[in-house]
Amino acid sequence: MDVQRYSAFTDHPAGGNPAGVVLDAAGRSDAEMLAVAADVGYSETAFVTSRDERSGAYRLRYFSPLAEVAFCGHATVATAVALAERDGPGDLLFDTPAGEIAVRTATDGPGIVATLTSVATRSRPAEDAEVADALAALRWTRADLDPGFPAHVAFAGNDHLVLAAASRARLADLDYDFPALRTLMERAGWTTVHLFWREGPAVFHARDPFPVGGVVEDPATGAAAAAFGGYLRALGLVERPTRITVHQGEDMGRPSRLTVDVDPADSRIRVTGGAVRIA
Repeated sequence: MDVQRYSAFTDHPAGGNPAGVVLDAAGRSDAEMLAVAADVGYSETAFVTSRDERSGAYRLRYFSPLAEVAFCGHATVATAVALAERDGPGDLLFDTPAGEIAVRTATDGPGIVATLTSVATRSRPAEDAEVADALAALRWTRADLDPGFPAHVAFAGNDHLVLAAASRARLADLDYDFPALRTLMERAGWTTVHLFWREGPAVFHARDPFPVGGVVEDPATGAAAAAFGGYLRALGLVERPTRITVHQGEDMGRPSRLTVDVDPADSRIRVTGGAVRIA
């Protein structure tokens, strides 16, 4: 398979979150795609397995080095940019295991940006036992949490535990128990734990441990950003259509910028970012 490599949610290959992209994986088995993803070694590799001639929708699947994932935002953006570079910018439709994902690509200066529209989001309060187990695995305490943001499990194609750090310093100091958090996330069905800190009304910093995918942390997580937008909407913290910025990857040395559009009248969330080819 011809694997292209892109970094998403950045305009520089040294930033953002790397993703593998295979534009023609027709006829490939699950085992073959998983083996390629493991060999690539990125948190996810996206595979275009077919295209519906009537709707034009591309069938898109995502594999981490360890398992298939229902939805991955940064690999979706990377795939959309790769298709736009090949065929020209415009509207795309992806048929993913999580549902249909519409993406609009457009030229932005020297590069291409992509805006994905998530499936309908939802969010529920996390159970006390879930929070306690997560804090133990993270080596955090309840005093490390911002009481202004309740712990939730948010969904935008897959589930993410959402926890607010009380300070930027707490967010920066991430040293968690990898096996314990992985076991908890596998049991709960969480794709990432979305840790965030609010810098201002529309500016947030985030980190996303991803042990269930075989990597310590994602430097940019579009799926979690969409779920986070749904979380803010569910809490009633967005009273009108609002654009927020999520900075991620800074503490890993791979700065990323995710733009998230939230509309209180629409349960779907829009996440925008660019992607650049990795030489």
